[in-house]
Amino acid sequence: MTVLAAAVAVFVGAGLQSATGFGFALVSAPVLFALLGPQEAVSAGALLGVELSALTLATERRVPDVLHGEAFALVAWSLPGLALGALALRELPDHVLSALVAAGVIGALILRLRARNRPRTGGPAPRRPWRTAAAGVSSGALSTSTSLSGPPLVLLLLARAESPSQMRDTLAAVFVALAALSVGALLIAGAFAVPSGLVALLAAAVVGQVLGRRGFELLGGHRHENAVLAVLAMTAVLALASSIV
Repeated sequence: MTVLAAAVAVFVGAGLQSATGFGFALVSAPVLFALLGPQEAVSAGALLGVELSALTLATERRVPDVLHGEAFALVAWSLPGLALGALALRELPDHVLSALVAAGVIGALILRLRARNRPRTGGPAPRRPWRTAAAGVSSGALSTSTSLSGPPLVLLLLARAESPSQMRDTLAAVFVALAALSVGALLIAGAFAVPSGLVALLAAAVVGQVLGRRGFELLGGHRHENAVLAVLAMTAVLALASSIV
C-alpha cells in the first residue's frame, strides 16, 4: 500500500512537470516524506529527477530549446548549495526545512507578481550575474535538503520572459545535472538511502511524463506563466502547511 501511494504521487507529479516544466516535487515530496522518511524521499527525488528530465530532453522527437549558457551558469553556482543542502538534510528538523522553503517561495512569488503588474518600460528583466548566482545556490541547497529545487530557477526564467519551450527545456537540462550531482552530494554526506519500491516509482514517472506532454502542448504565452505561478503558489502553501503540522 505504501509503494502504491508513493507511485500515484510520483505519477501525478511527473505529469505536472511534463506539462509546466517543473512541479514534480510539489506533489511527490510531501507524500514521499510522509511514507518513506526524509532521506529516502530526497534520494528518490534525485533519482527520479534524472529520469524525468532526461525523458523531456531525449524522447519528445524534437530538438531541445535549451539556453546553454544560462543552464551551465546555474549548475556551476548550484555546487556550494548542494553541499549545504545535504548537510542541512542530515542536521536540521524537517519542519524547519519546510518553513524555509515556504518563506522563500512566498517572498519570491510576491516579488514576481509585483513585477508583472508593474507597467513595462522595456522588455524582460536585465541579466544580472548576481540573480543567476542566487538562483543557482538556492536551487542547489533546496535540491539536496527538500528536493524542491524548482522555484528559484522558475522565477529567474519567468522574470526574463523566456519562451515556454526555452523555459521547460532549460529547466530539464539543469534538473538533470542537479539531480545527478545531488546523488553524489548525498552519498558524500552520508544522507543517501535507496528508496523502497524504486522500480515502481521509476515506472510511474515514465507514464506520468508521457501523458503530461499533451498538457504542455495546450499551454502557451500567459497561460503557461499563469499555470507556473499557480504551481509555485501551491508549493508555498504545502511547504508552509507541512512546517506547521
